[in-house]
Amino acid sequence: MIRKAVTLVLIGAGLATAACNTVRGAARDVNSAANATENAIK
Repeated sequence: MIRKAVTLVLIGAGLATAACNTVRGAARDVNSAANATENAIK
């Protein structure tokens, strides 16, 4: 039982780390698009 719980925690931590990197990259893309739009408006 403990082995299964540890496995699930490790898998969850790995997925959370990957998701953070993906969200951070997506945020940079959105920020870049917003800056380009703002520059075009000016």
